[in-house]
Amino acid sequence: MLDTFIADFRIIFDRDPAARNGLEVLFCYPGLQAILLHRFAHWLHHLGIPFIPRMISHISRFLTGIEIHPGAKIGKGVFIDHGMGVVIGETAIVGDGCLIYQGVTLGGTGKQSGKRHPTLGENVVVGAGAKVLGNLYIGNDVRIGAGSVVLRDVPSDCTVVGVPGRVVYRSGVRVNPLEHGQLPDSEAAVIRSLVDRIESLEEQVRQLQSQPSEARVLVSATAATSAPNCKLKNKTVIEFLDGSGI
Repeated sequence: MLDTFIADFRIIFDRDPAARNGLEVLFCYPGLQAILLHRFAHWLHHLGIPFIPRMISHISRFLTGIEIHPGAKIGKGVFIDHGMGVVIGETAIVGDGCLIYQGVTLGGTGKQSGKRHPTLGENVVVGAGAKVLGNLYIGNDVRIGAGSVVLRDVPSDCTVVGVPGRVVYRSGVRVNPLEHGQLPDSEAAVIRSLVDRIESLEEQVRQLQSQPSEARVLVSATAATSAPNCKLKNKTVIEFLDGSGI
């Protein structure tokens, strides 16, 4: 228990440049307070004690604005930054070193019993207002952009952005967990690719219109013959569709 507390305490100085001293962190950081109360409630819940763990969770929610069900499993060195509005469900599992911002929901879908909340691997960053819903597995070192809604499993070392969340692969690129401005905008990239394609086709149409009518008929016949063999080749669009959260 002492090792876990030390890890929870030290990670705040690593992740939050506003952390000045130990007393400030201990008494003025609701994320740390919520996790400490949760660990006690989770221990009682694990012993099978009724009512009291939920009451502790309810008091913690009143004091910190963070709701963590006593059944949730929280790893070492987890930091909930600010934390207001964070909800972590009963069967959720949060791995070591995760960073969770305000307004995040690790929730379930439907009313089924059993494992119905997400599992986060190690060193996952979940941006402000993001929702991870269902019995999903989020791999290690995943970054979930602010406001994203994740509905599918996410492999390790990926970035997820958008609604629904889409996976964007960043092979070989390491981004600081706090540099949210470097998150890619996959939708903008796809729209840019489609606009470029439309402009290219418009230019081809203009060139065809400037040709004699006989040449236009020949080109149209050739295009009609090859049309069935056309396939989507734009890499940006393909990756966007493959990473779709729908």
